[in-house]
Amino acid sequence: MTVLDPSPARVGASGLRAASALGVSKIHGRGDTAVHALDDVHVDFAEGQFTAIMGPSGSGKSTLMHCLAGLDTVSAGQVLIGDTDLSTLSEQQLTLLRRDQVGFIFQAFNLIPTLTAQENITLPMDLAGVKPDQGWLDKVIATVGLADRVAHRPSELSGGQQQRVAVSRALASRPRIIFADEPTGNLDTATGGEILDFMRRAVREMGQTIVMVTHDPAAASYSDRVVFLADGRVVGELCEPTPDTVFDGLKALGN
Repeated sequence: MTVLDPSPARVGASGLRAASALGVSKIHGRGDTAVHALDDVHVDFAEGQFTAIMGPSGSGKSTLMHCLAGLDTVSAGQVLIGDTDLSTLSEQQLTLLRRDQVGFIFQAFNLIPTLTAQENITLPMDLAGVKPDQGWLDKVIATVGLADRVAHRPSELSGGQQQRVAVSRALASRPRIIFADEPTGNLDTATGGEILDFMRRAVREMGQTIVMVTHDPAAASYSDRVVFLADGRVVGELCEPTPDTVFDGLKALGN
């Protein structure tokens, strides 16, 4: 594991940043009861890269993801999506940025039970009044293996198929970056592996950018890079991870 220099972080092979945290701190409470969930975090996420965020419980990994995605505000520092500083946006502008540039995948599939799989996939665009790119949509649906299930409702799909719908929904609008919070937490090992393999293919074959919070070394091994947090700080990173090297990195943190 490589210890990071706490300076503005590096970009990947693309040379472009999809998101960055520059000196980000997040403090809950005040005075003696203040809790530093994030403490002067410097890290960036390159376009076209699959990054996993890992660390012990309470390390700040979910808080970092929520701040990067514009779901939570920071106490200090800057969060950028592309070149846009989220702190400069009004609530309406932030809502539009999340709608147009950010995709989300959660542990809970968050599907609408009365809608078909295809209707769930296109729902964010339908609500925004945006017509889907049919060619891209067809490619996503075919790649994730849902072509023969798009007319089915969630209750008629397996857990793995429901998460495929959720992943497809995140990809359908071609966002700048996708944030995934324990996306395979409700799935068995084999099905989870299939979802992670598709996410990796979405990055390598479709040019997507994914940032995933996970506690699972096997899940993290599907990524291109692992960023380790401890006590609200970025303490290391690992490129081309394997389950064993990720486990060793976590062990070094005392996890």
